[in-house]
Amino acid sequence: QVQLVESGGDSVQAGGSLRLACVLSGHTDSIALMGWFRQAPGKEREWVATLLAQVHIPYYGDSVKDRFTISQDTANNTVYLQMNSLTPEDTAMYVCAAGTFRSDGVYNTDDSQMYQYWGQGTQVTVSS
Repeated sequence: QVQLVESGGDSVQAGGSLRLACVLSGHTDSIALMGWFRQAPGKEREWVATLLAQVHIPYYGDSVKDRFTISQDTANNTVYLQMNSLTPEDTAMYVCAAGTFRSDGVYNTDDSQMYQYWGQGTQVTVSS
């Protein structure tokens, strides 16, 4: 089992920045990918970004590319999401997720079914 706890959500004005953190605990050696999803009221869950744990390769959704950066602090089992140039459209509950290694080595990073472990989320609100 792996537990995830997010922090860093806040209310900011458009154009501002936030850094979210997700601390992983438990059997973290089993984790192959770590990602962030978000869900706004009345909208479907949206994939934001993913980092492949062993090779440290990041992937981003089109709506956040060039504004958000996902990174990892391996020593502290923490995944970060640096969010810059925030807009009101970024307002959502941000949830951290982690997926285990797959025998076929195929990781569809934007597929929520690739992630077995989920945090409770942290709220980000961006005002205009």
